[in-house]
Amino acid sequence: MSATIDLDAYFERVGHRHGSAPTLETLQQLIARHTETIPFESLSPFLGEEVTLDIASLEDKLVRRNRGGYCFEHNVFFWRVLRQLGFEVTGLGGRVRWDWPAEVVTPRGHMLLLVTLESGRYLVDVGFGRITLTAALRFEPGVEQQTSHEPFRVARTDAEGSYALEAKVPGGWKALYTFDLVKQHLADYEVWNWYFAAHPRSPFVTGLVLARPAPGCRHAMRDNKYSLHHMNGETQRRAIGSVEQLKETLQTAFRIRLPDAPALDARLRRLIEAR
Repeated sequence: MSATIDLDAYFERVGHRHGSAPTLETLQQLIARHTETIPFESLSPFLGEEVTLDIASLEDKLVRRNRGGYCFEHNVFFWRVLRQLGFEVTGLGGRVRWDWPAEVVTPRGHMLLLVTLESGRYLVDVGFGRITLTAALRFEPGVEQQTSHEPFRVARTDAEGSYALEAKVPGGWKALYTFDLVKQHLADYEVWNWYFAAHPRSPFVTGLVLARPAPGCRHAMRDNKYSLHHMNGETQRRAIGSVEQLKETLQTAFRIRLPDAPALDARLRRLIEAR
């Protein structure tokens, strides 16, 4: 990861106006602006496009082309942004638990970050999707922490050295993923990234997954099913029945500049017909 990011272009993309010193305030502001501006989206694997994690490609996609990405794209890029600003950052790996039965062992296939400041260690994750963190969490297991969206906490698990990130949702605490503090490297993420980008049974290859938090709400879409979740507990849902409506939703709710891909309309049409 030797390429240098154009930080001014990135700050302009996300609307960051609060300085660049490696402080907790800067970290929190960047997370809030990044997650609200750059959506979680899986259009590239859905369209059969290659997904690479080199910094030049990520900067081109996320900053210049006004696109989004999934966890590896978001967090590898944010990892490099923070390091370039002078933050001490460690890449970690997790096993997704959200919507998985407790007895199912999921693969290590998620990326998150641990940022160390003078005030302590903080968990950072700008790429989980439907319920991604919109703030850095102090690494203090068992402590409920409020964000601009849901309350979260880091919880210990039954396995030694293992933790879970949990969100407080209607019905109680729910785990997003489990993780440990073993340092991961870009090579690890590239292996995991290949599965999600190219395997024929990857959920990102077979369908669409999108999410973007906004003040007081979260936008989410799976295939052609769009949901707007309000923090007061109200949820609005609708199925999108035409290609034009689906493209409009991608551009408005998720702020995506649609790619000039010849197969886009045909793939979206087949997706709607299949659902």
